[in-house]
Order: sequence, then C-alpha cells, then structure tokens
Amino acid sequence: MREEAAKKSKRRKIILQSSIITGVVAILAIIGIVIYASVSASGNVTNPKNMLSGGILLNTASEAVTTPAIAKGDSATPTTQKLDGKTAHITIYLDYQCPYCNQFETTNSDQMKQWMADGQATLEIHPVAILDSANNKKYSTRAAAAASCVANYDPNKFFDVNSALFANQPDESTGTGLTNAEILKVFKDAGVSSSAITKCVNDQTFSAFVTNQTKAVVSDPKIVNPSTGQFGTPTVFVNGQRYSGGFTDANQFASFVGTAVQTAGTGSTSTPTPTPTPTK
Repeated sequence: MREEAAKKSKRRKIILQSSIITGVVAILAIIGIVIYASVSASGNVTNPKNMLSGGILLNTASEAVTTPAIAKGDSATPTTQKLDGKTAHITIYLDYQCPYCNQFETTNSDQMKQWMADGQATLEIHPVAILDSANNKKYSTRAAAAASCVANYDPNKFFDVNSALFANQPDESTGTGLTNAEILKVFKDAGVSSSAITKCVNDQTFSAFVTNQTKAVVSDPKIVNPSTGQFGTPTVFVNGQRYSGGFTDANQFASFVGTAVQTAGTGSTSTPTPTPTPTK
C-alpha cells in the first residue's frame, strides 16, 4: 500500500509539473504574439513622402525639398542644415488646433515668406497633434494627417495649405473641429484638389504617422522646453536655437532671427541642436 501510494504521489507530481510547464509555454507564446503584433503594427505605418525628418522642408513658399518617406519601422532623420552666417533655418512644431500657433502664423507668415523669396531663410514645418479631444473629433490629428497628404501628393502647395488651415481654425474651446469635407474645401480654396488627396484625407492615411511623430517629439529632450520639461506648441527653432519670445510681435521674432543667424556662425547644424546642460 505504501508503494502504491508513493507511485500515485509521483504520478501526481509529474502531472502537476507538466501542467505548469505547459502553462508557462502558453503564456510565453501569448506574450510573443503580442510583442510581434505590436512591433509589426509600428513597422507597418504608412509614412508620407517629403517628410523624412517628420516635417516638410521648404526653400521657398512654393518649393519643397523632396525626400523619400521614412522607411517602415525607422525613425525620422533630422535635417542637417549648412550654416553660412547669412541664412536662417526656421523649424516650427505646430498643432492646427493651437491658437498660439495661429497667432505666430498670422504674425510672421508674410515675413518668413519674404525671407525665403530673398534666399535668406528656409522653413521646416512639423505638424503634431497634442490638442485632440472628443469634442473636436481628434481634429489635431485629422488636420495634421490631411496636411501630410498634401506633403505627399502636392508638396509645393504645403505653405499655402498650412496658412489656410490656420485662417480657418475652429475655436479651441467651443469648436467641434472641421470635418474632413470641410478640410478638403479649405484645401480646394487654397488651390489643392485631387482624387488622391481626397482619398488620403478621408482614409486618414497618415494619422498613425502623426501619432508616432507626436510621441517622438513630446519625449525628445532636445525639443521639450528645458525650463518646464514639457512640450508645447508652437515650438520654434532658428539655426538650432529656441525662440522664447512672444507670438504676436513680428519685430521681436525678426530680431531673434537676425541674432540667431549671427551667433550660430558657420558650419552645420542638425535642427534642433541639443540643449546645453546647465553647469552646477
């Protein structure tokens, strides 16, 4: 009887161990599937052409720099600009629902356009989405994704579309965001209309691209405000230097641009440059 009891105990132990091993293998398999699906999803994001840096670079208001799309699974490649002591390389991170971005655009758009026409500046625009809400039906993402459609299919019209979106900005507090049809009407009025762009806007082809770029920007120590540790829009750099002035004073921004060009010297910069670590 003792021998039989010992055999039964041994069998139960073997069965229990086998069950545990099977359970662990199953859990590991599930974890593996989840990780694979997550990596696969992030690697299958459709990215727009002409936004290799996460933004679109304009030499003039009607001339964009063409680039391939960010390869699936890759990160954006920061733009490296040549510093010549004369040219202002302006980089702006903006949200089309942001009223302060609208103020900056309204105040400075004409002079930035003129600087580019005179060969004194380039402009790189990064649309991001930090002001999505249920009320505006994720307008920040939808508008940025729609602008990315223009970057992909009609990049030389991006400056006009960018200005038009701000000219037709819905109220942040009470507005419900423009519908896709209304966004397409804004584009058409700005001279941009095609079946490809219509489908791209309605399908929100580049919404995941906008989400990925926003996540990257808000966690980048070179871009967040070093004094607050937070990211806000508009965030503006000139030759790698952060603009901290007001959004409604064109003369103040122009003065900053002139100083940034002079103090940056010559050579090259990857915009934005890392924020210097304060000395203790």
